[in-house]
Amino acid sequence: MDAIIIVLVILVVLVFIALVKTIQVIQQASAAIVERFGRYTRTLNAGLNIVVPFIDTIRNRIDLREQVVPFPPQPVITQDNLVVNIDTVIYYQVTDARAATYEVSNFIQAIEQLTVTTLRNIIGGMDLERTLTSREEINAALRGVLDEATGKWGIRVNRVELKAIEPPTSIQDSMEKQMRADRDKRAAILQAEGVRQSQILEAEGAKQAEILRAEGDARASALRAEGEAQAIRTVFEAIHAGDADQKLLAYQYVQMLPKIAEGDSNKLWIVPSEIGEALKGLGGGIGRLADNGGAGGPAGPGGGAGTTGSVAGRLAKQPLREQPRID
Repeated sequence: MDAIIIVLVILVVLVFIALVKTIQVIQQASAAIVERFGRYTRTLNAGLNIVVPFIDTIRNRIDLREQVVPFPPQPVITQDNLVVNIDTVIYYQVTDARAATYEVSNFIQAIEQLTVTTLRNIIGGMDLERTLTSREEINAALRGVLDEATGKWGIRVNRVELKAIEPPTSIQDSMEKQMRADRDKRAAILQAEGVRQSQILEAEGAKQAEILRAEGDARASALRAEGEAQAIRTVFEAIHAGDADQKLLAYQYVQMLPKIAEGDSNKLWIVPSEIGEALKGLGGGIGRLADNGGAGGPAGPGGGAGTTGSVAGRLAKQPLREQPRID
Protein backbone atom coordinates (compact mmCIF):
# COMPACT_ATOMS: atom_id res chain seq x y z
CA MET A 1 0.00 0.00 0.00
CA ASP A 2 2.78 2.36 0.84
CA ALA A 3 4.54 1.52 -2.38
CA ILE A 4 1.41 2.34 -4.37
CA ILE A 5 1.13 5.71 -2.69
CA ILE A 6 4.75 6.50 -3.43
CA VAL A 7 4.29 5.58 -7.06
CA LEU A 8 1.20 7.76 -7.32
CA VAL A 9 3.04 10.67 -5.78
CA ILE A 10 5.86 10.22 -8.24
CA LEU A 11 3.42 10.10 -11.12
CA VAL A 12 1.71 13.29 -9.96
CA VAL A 13 5.03 15.05 -9.71
CA LEU A 14 5.99 13.89 -13.19
CA VAL A 15 2.66 15.03 -14.60
CA PHE A 16 3.07 18.39 -12.97
CA ILE A 17 6.59 18.79 -14.33
CA ALA A 18 5.37 17.72 -17.77
CA LEU A 19 2.59 20.30 -17.67
CA VAL A 20 5.04 22.99 -16.62
CA LYS A 21 7.34 22.11 -19.47
CA THR A 22 4.47 21.82 -21.90
CA ILE A 23 2.93 25.23 -21.24
CA GLN A 24 5.28 28.14 -22.03
CA VAL A 25 4.20 31.74 -21.42
CA ILE A 26 6.19 34.33 -23.41
CA GLN A 27 6.09 37.93 -22.29
CA GLN A 28 5.09 40.76 -24.59
CA ALA A 29 7.89 42.11 -26.83
CA SER A 30 9.86 38.92 -26.30
CA ALA A 31 10.60 35.77 -28.30
CA ALA A 32 11.90 32.29 -27.49
CA ILE A 33 13.89 29.88 -29.62
CA VAL A 34 12.70 26.25 -29.44
CA GLU A 35 15.06 23.37 -30.25
CA ARG A 36 14.19 19.71 -30.61
CA PHE A 37 17.08 17.39 -30.00
CA GLY A 38 19.46 20.34 -30.48
CA ARG A 39 17.95 21.52 -33.75
CA TYR A 40 16.02 24.74 -34.30
CA THR A 41 12.33 24.05 -34.50
CA ARG A 42 10.41 27.29 -34.19
CA THR A 43 10.23 30.68 -32.53
CA LEU A 44 7.70 31.22 -29.79
CA ASN A 45 5.94 34.57 -29.84
CA ALA A 46 4.30 36.42 -26.95
CA GLY A 47 1.44 34.58 -25.23
CA LEU A 48 0.65 31.00 -24.27
CA ASN A 49 2.55 28.33 -26.20
CA ILE A 50 2.53 24.48 -26.05
CA VAL A 51 5.71 22.47 -26.51
CA VAL A 52 6.51 18.81 -26.20
CA PRO A 53 7.97 18.23 -22.76
CA PHE A 54 11.37 16.55 -22.44
CA ILE A 55 11.76 16.78 -26.23
CA ASP A 56 11.48 20.47 -27.02
CA THR A 57 13.74 22.82 -25.10
CA ILE A 58 13.91 26.64 -24.87
CA ARG A 59 17.32 27.69 -26.24
CA ASN A 60 17.16 31.46 -25.69
CA ARG A 61 14.74 34.20 -24.71
CA ILE A 62 15.34 37.44 -26.58
CA ASP A 63 14.02 40.91 -25.75
CA LEU A 64 12.61 42.55 -28.88
CA ARG A 65 12.48 46.05 -27.45
CA GLU A 66 14.92 48.76 -28.49
CA GLN A 67 18.08 48.57 -26.46
CA VAL A 68 20.60 51.25 -25.49
CA VAL A 69 24.22 50.24 -25.10
CA PRO A 70 26.94 52.76 -24.14
CA PHE A 71 30.47 51.84 -25.14
CA PRO A 72 33.55 52.96 -23.19
CA PRO A 73 35.82 55.71 -24.61
CA GLN A 74 37.90 54.57 -27.55
CA PRO A 75 41.19 56.24 -28.61
CA VAL A 76 41.03 57.32 -32.24
CA ILE A 77 43.74 59.01 -34.32
CA THR A 78 42.66 61.89 -36.55
CA GLN A 79 44.12 62.81 -39.94
CA ASP A 80 46.45 65.37 -38.34
CA ASN A 81 47.86 62.69 -35.97
CA LEU A 82 46.03 63.72 -32.82
CA VAL A 83 44.57 61.13 -30.45
CA VAL A 84 41.01 61.79 -29.30
CA ASN A 85 38.81 59.69 -27.02
CA ILE A 86 35.28 59.14 -28.32
CA ASP A 87 32.33 57.80 -26.32
CA THR A 88 29.54 56.21 -28.39
CA VAL A 89 25.99 55.13 -27.65
CA ILE A 90 24.18 52.58 -29.83
CA TYR A 91 20.39 52.24 -30.10
CA TYR A 92 19.54 48.85 -31.62
CA GLN A 93 16.61 46.48 -31.86
CA VAL A 94 16.41 42.72 -32.56
CA THR A 95 14.17 42.10 -35.53
CA ASP A 96 14.92 38.38 -36.09
CA ALA A 97 15.38 36.27 -32.95
CA ARG A 98 16.57 33.19 -34.92
CA ALA A 99 19.33 35.18 -36.75
CA ALA A 100 20.42 36.95 -33.56
CA THR A 101 20.80 33.53 -31.93
CA TYR A 102 22.46 31.48 -34.67
CA GLU A 103 24.22 34.02 -36.96
CA VAL A 104 26.50 35.54 -34.31
CA SER A 105 27.65 34.23 -30.98
CA ASN A 106 27.49 37.55 -29.07
CA PHE A 107 25.91 40.35 -31.06
CA ILE A 108 26.62 43.00 -28.37
CA GLN A 109 30.35 42.35 -28.52
CA ALA A 110 30.20 42.17 -32.30
CA ILE A 111 28.44 45.55 -32.51
CA GLU A 112 30.98 47.12 -30.15
CA GLN A 113 33.99 45.92 -32.15
CA LEU A 114 32.38 46.90 -35.42
CA THR A 115 31.65 50.38 -34.02
CA VAL A 116 35.26 50.88 -32.94
CA THR A 117 36.76 49.85 -36.27
CA THR A 118 34.26 51.86 -38.30
CA LEU A 119 34.80 54.90 -36.10
CA ARG A 120 38.55 54.72 -36.58
CA ASN A 121 38.12 54.54 -40.35
CA ILE A 122 35.82 57.59 -40.39
CA ILE A 123 37.81 59.74 -37.98
CA GLY A 124 41.08 58.81 -39.69
CA GLY A 125 39.97 60.80 -42.74
CA MET A 126 39.13 63.98 -40.77
CA ASP A 127 41.24 66.54 -38.99
CA LEU A 128 40.54 67.58 -35.40
CA GLU A 129 38.54 70.68 -36.23
CA ARG A 130 36.27 68.82 -38.63
CA THR A 131 35.89 65.99 -36.13
CA LEU A 132 34.69 68.37 -33.45
CA THR A 133 32.20 70.11 -35.75
CA SER A 134 30.88 67.14 -37.80
CA ARG A 135 29.06 64.98 -35.31
CA GLU A 136 25.99 64.56 -37.48
CA GLU A 137 28.13 63.50 -40.43
CA ILE A 138 30.01 60.96 -38.28
CA ASN A 139 26.76 59.62 -36.80
CA ALA A 140 25.18 59.15 -40.23
CA ALA A 141 28.25 57.39 -41.66
CA LEU A 142 28.60 55.14 -38.62
CA ARG A 143 24.92 54.23 -38.61
CA GLY A 144 25.00 53.32 -42.31
CA VAL A 145 27.92 50.93 -41.88
CA LEU A 146 26.52 49.31 -38.73
CA ASP A 147 23.02 48.91 -40.14
CA GLU A 148 24.37 47.19 -43.24
CA ALA A 149 26.63 44.85 -41.28
CA THR A 150 24.15 43.93 -38.55
CA GLY A 151 21.22 43.32 -40.91
CA LYS A 152 22.23 39.69 -41.46
CA TRP A 153 22.37 39.25 -37.69
CA GLY A 154 18.71 40.11 -37.36
CA ILE A 155 19.53 43.45 -35.67
CA ARG A 156 18.58 46.96 -36.78
CA VAL A 157 20.70 49.88 -35.59
CA ASN A 158 18.30 52.79 -35.14
CA ARG A 159 20.66 55.49 -33.91
CA VAL A 160 24.33 56.07 -33.23
CA GLU A 161 25.36 59.02 -31.05
CA LEU A 162 28.78 60.38 -30.16
CA LYS A 163 28.41 61.13 -26.47
CA ALA A 164 31.76 62.90 -26.07
CA ILE A 165 34.84 63.80 -28.10
CA GLU A 166 37.80 64.59 -25.86
CA PRO A 167 40.99 65.91 -27.49
CA PRO A 168 44.32 65.88 -25.61
CA THR A 169 44.78 68.27 -22.68
CA SER A 170 47.37 70.40 -24.50
CA ILE A 171 45.04 70.78 -27.45
CA GLN A 172 42.20 71.76 -25.12
CA ASP A 173 44.38 74.47 -23.54
CA SER A 174 45.34 75.79 -26.97
CA MET A 175 41.71 75.79 -28.06
CA GLU A 176 40.67 77.66 -24.93
CA LYS A 177 43.36 80.29 -25.53
CA GLN A 178 42.28 80.65 -29.14
CA MET A 179 38.64 80.98 -28.13
CA ARG A 180 39.56 83.55 -25.48
CA ALA A 181 41.58 85.53 -28.04
CA ASP A 182 38.67 85.41 -30.49
CA ARG A 183 36.26 86.63 -27.82
CA ASP A 184 38.64 89.46 -26.86
CA LYS A 185 38.98 90.39 -30.52
CA ARG A 186 35.23 90.45 -31.02
CA ALA A 187 34.81 92.50 -27.84
CA ALA A 188 37.40 95.03 -29.04
CA ILE A 189 35.73 95.23 -32.45
CA LEU A 190 32.32 95.74 -30.89
CA GLN A 191 33.68 98.41 -28.56
CA ALA A 192 35.35 100.21 -31.47
CA GLU A 193 32.14 100.02 -33.46
CA GLY A 194 30.26 101.45 -30.49
CA VAL A 195 32.71 104.35 -30.13
CA ARG A 196 32.57 105.00 -33.87
CA GLN A 197 28.78 104.95 -33.89
CA SER A 198 28.70 107.24 -30.87
CA GLN A 199 31.03 109.74 -32.55
CA ILE A 200 28.98 109.62 -35.73
CA LEU A 201 25.79 110.26 -33.77
CA GLU A 202 27.43 113.12 -31.86
CA ALA A 203 28.66 114.66 -35.12
CA GLU A 204 25.22 114.28 -36.68
CA GLY A 205 23.67 115.88 -33.59
CA ALA A 206 26.12 118.81 -33.69
CA LYS A 207 25.48 119.25 -37.40
CA GLN A 208 21.73 119.26 -36.93
CA ALA A 209 22.10 121.69 -34.02
CA GLU A 210 24.20 124.07 -36.14
CA ILE A 211 21.72 123.84 -38.99
CA LEU A 212 18.79 124.53 -36.69
CA ARG A 213 20.68 127.37 -35.00
CA ALA A 214 21.54 128.91 -38.39
CA GLU A 215 17.96 128.54 -39.54
CA GLY A 216 16.78 130.14 -36.30
CA ASP A 217 19.21 133.04 -36.70
CA ALA A 218 18.19 133.54 -40.31
CA ARG A 219 14.53 133.48 -39.41
CA ALA A 220 15.11 135.86 -36.50
CA SER A 221 17.04 138.26 -38.77
CA ALA A 222 14.27 138.09 -41.34
CA LEU A 223 11.63 138.73 -38.70
CA ARG A 224 13.73 141.57 -37.25
CA ALA A 225 14.15 143.13 -40.69
CA GLU A 226 10.45 142.77 -41.36
CA GLY A 227 9.73 144.44 -38.01
CA GLU A 228 12.05 147.35 -38.73
CA ALA A 229 10.59 147.73 -42.21
CA GLN A 230 7.10 147.67 -40.74
CA ALA A 231 8.15 150.28 -38.17
CA ILE A 232 9.59 152.53 -40.89
CA ARG A 233 6.44 152.16 -42.97
CA THR A 234 4.33 152.95 -39.91
CA VAL A 235 6.35 156.09 -39.14
CA PHE A 236 6.31 157.13 -42.78
CA GLU A 237 2.58 156.59 -43.01
CA ALA A 238 2.06 158.46 -39.72
CA ILE A 239 4.12 161.43 -40.97
CA HIS A 240 2.18 161.59 -44.19
CA ALA A 241 -1.10 161.09 -42.42
CA GLY A 242 -0.27 163.94 -39.97
CA ASP A 243 0.87 166.27 -42.81
CA ALA A 244 3.99 167.43 -40.93
CA ASP A 245 5.37 170.81 -42.11
CA GLN A 246 8.96 171.99 -42.44
CA LYS A 247 9.07 173.40 -38.90
CA LEU A 248 8.26 170.07 -37.24
CA LEU A 249 10.81 168.24 -39.34
CA ALA A 250 13.46 170.87 -38.52
CA TYR A 251 12.68 170.57 -34.81
CA GLN A 252 13.05 166.78 -34.93
CA TYR A 253 16.32 167.19 -36.84
CA VAL A 254 17.73 169.50 -34.16
CA GLN A 255 16.68 167.06 -31.44
CA MET A 256 18.75 164.29 -33.07
CA LEU A 257 21.97 166.39 -33.01
CA PRO A 258 22.99 165.49 -29.41
CA LYS A 259 22.88 161.76 -30.28
CA ILE A 260 25.55 162.33 -32.90
CA ALA A 261 28.06 163.28 -30.20
CA GLU A 262 27.24 160.37 -27.89
CA GLY A 263 30.11 158.10 -26.88
CA ASP A 264 33.31 158.73 -25.01
CA SER A 265 35.51 157.99 -28.01
CA ASN A 266 34.12 160.80 -30.16
CA LYS A 267 36.69 163.66 -30.19
CA LEU A 268 35.42 165.44 -33.30
CA TRP A 269 32.00 165.64 -34.85
CA ILE A 270 30.89 167.27 -38.08
CA VAL A 271 27.70 169.23 -38.47
CA PRO A 272 26.04 168.30 -41.75
CA SER A 273 25.44 171.05 -44.26
CA GLU A 274 21.69 170.43 -44.25
CA ILE A 275 21.44 171.79 -40.68
CA GLY A 276 21.53 175.35 -42.00
CA GLU A 277 18.29 174.96 -43.84
CA ALA A 278 16.77 173.28 -40.79
CA LEU A 279 17.88 176.09 -38.47
CA LYS A 280 16.56 178.72 -40.91
CA GLY A 281 13.18 177.06 -40.93
CA LEU A 282 13.28 176.61 -37.15
CA GLY A 283 14.40 180.22 -36.59
CA GLY A 284 11.71 181.58 -38.85
CA GLY A 285 9.06 179.57 -37.11
CA ILE A 286 10.21 180.59 -33.62
CA GLY A 287 10.44 184.25 -34.73
CA ARG A 288 6.87 184.28 -35.96
CA LEU A 289 5.76 182.66 -32.73
CA ALA A 290 7.62 185.39 -30.78
CA ASP A 291 6.05 188.18 -32.85
CA ASN A 292 2.63 186.76 -32.30
CA GLY A 293 3.24 186.16 -28.60
CA GLY A 294 4.98 189.58 -27.92
CA ALA A 295 2.54 191.87 -29.69
CA GLY A 296 1.29 193.27 -26.38
CA GLY A 297 4.73 193.65 -24.61
CA PRO A 298 7.90 195.54 -25.14
CA ALA A 299 10.27 194.37 -27.81
CA GLY A 300 13.95 194.62 -27.33
CA PRO A 301 16.52 193.26 -25.02
CA GLY A 302 14.02 192.70 -22.22
CA GLY A 303 11.59 190.66 -24.35
CA GLY A 304 12.29 186.92 -23.85
CA ALA A 305 10.43 185.79 -26.95
CA GLY A 306 11.98 188.36 -29.15
CA THR A 307 15.37 187.45 -27.85
CA THR A 308 14.79 183.81 -28.55
CA GLY A 309 13.70 184.53 -32.09
CA SER A 310 16.65 186.79 -32.78
CA VAL A 311 19.12 184.24 -31.35
CA ALA A 312 17.66 181.51 -33.46
CA GLY A 313 17.81 183.77 -36.49
CA ARG A 314 21.41 184.65 -35.87
CA LEU A 315 22.26 180.99 -35.32
CA ALA A 316 20.65 180.16 -38.62
CA LYS A 317 22.66 182.85 -40.47
CA GLN A 318 26.06 181.83 -39.08
CA PRO A 319 28.23 179.81 -41.46
CA LEU A 320 28.60 176.10 -40.68
CA ARG A 321 31.99 174.82 -39.59
CA GLU A 322 33.49 171.94 -37.81
CA GLN A 323 32.94 172.18 -34.07
CA PRO A 324 35.60 170.68 -31.81
CA ARG A 325 34.35 168.77 -28.88
CA ILE A 326 35.61 169.75 -25.46
CA ASP A 327 35.54 166.93 -22.96
